[in-house]
Amino acid sequence: MTLVTEVYKISKGFPKDEAYGLTSQIRRCAISIPSNIAEGYGRNSTNEYIHFLRIATGSLYELQTQIEICMNLDYLNRGEFDKLYELSREIERMISSLAGKLSSQ
Repeated sequence: MTLVTEVYKISKGFPKDEAYGLTSQIRRCAISIPSNIAEGYGRNSTNEYIHFLRIATGSLYELQTQIEICMNLDYLNRGEFDKLYELSREIERMISSLAGKLSSQ
């Protein structure tokens, strides 16, 4: 949820002509991460939960790629990029750990 909030705050400053481009795309990816985790949890099936964790991870990788593109286009400065990237890496480790523990049950 923190990552989603930060993506929304930072992307407010993106150029207006990106409203339907990168701004929309990174916001959708960011929202998709906790949404898929929640949906998987709500399925009451360990296998489905793991499946949705994988989908969330895919969205996370998309987001990491998109924030790098944003930095390359100077929509993000290095500090903003680093903040978002480190948050995303922390979430990546958490999802990976959770999926691993669920798989070993």
